[in-house]
Amino acid sequence: MSWLRIRTVIRRHAYVLWRAPHRWFDIGFWPIMDVILWGSLGTYVATQDADGGATAPFLLAGIMMFHVIFQSQIAVATGFMEETWSRNLLNVVTTPVREVEYVIGTAIFGFAKVAFALLSLSVTALVFFGFDLGAVGWSLVPIVAILTVVGWGLGIANIGIVLRFGQGAEILIWGSNFILMAFSGVFNPVDALPGSLRWISTALPSTYAFDGLRAVLDGGSMTSGQITRGLIGAGLFLVGGVWFSTAMLKTFRTRGFVTRFS
Repeated sequence: MSWLRIRTVIRRHAYVLWRAPHRWFDIGFWPIMDVILWGSLGTYVATQDADGGATAPFLLAGIMMFHVIFQSQIAVATGFMEETWSRNLLNVVTTPVREVEYVIGTAIFGFAKVAFALLSLSVTALVFFGFDLGAVGWSLVPIVAILTVVGWGLGIANIGIVLRFGQGAEILIWGSNFILMAFSGVFNPVDALPGSLRWISTALPSTYAFDGLRAVLDGGSMTSGQITRGLIGAGLFLVGGVWFSTAMLKTFRTRGFVTRFS
């Protein structure tokens, strides 16, 4: 594995982002709009219900941490899609860059996008709603770690789906984030879900990150059990994504699916 080739992948995507202002939408404009939307909703609920004062912090912290998954997943998946959109995939396949180097490069670039998006989210939440994400304290570290790795695993799995089924499957890159949003308890405890669906939530490592986040905002702390289950689950999520994408890449090569993208 070559750090030079990994750095080249990072630079390639940095150049694309820098020279295409519209690509800043998902790390600048979109996060800000999400904070305004959910923060306004929480403020409205608080004005209608005297017991709803804690709603705004839960909604704001939830959407801010959801963007960690979102940005991590989208960066990895769309890093690959950049090559299909520009009809450059065949050129990438024939270069010395190995698959693992390409994924690592896009993952590191994705982490930089997460940091920028969190900065946008934090400033917006503080300026407009007086919410300081720093109130979460050191618990923010394992929460961000769990959600970042989950995003990477999901993004890599989505690459495998597109390799197998073609560009028509791109919708899953965007839709899979909101499946996680629904079942991870981003804004509310998973106990609010229908009983027949709660087993899905317990299988998702992101659930433990958001549970811990609400516990901290409620004056408690994130337990070691939540951290352990979240990190182990996130690791398995990543391994599963890599295994699935590797299997799909093998099919992609043996069946000559590269012609779909050239």
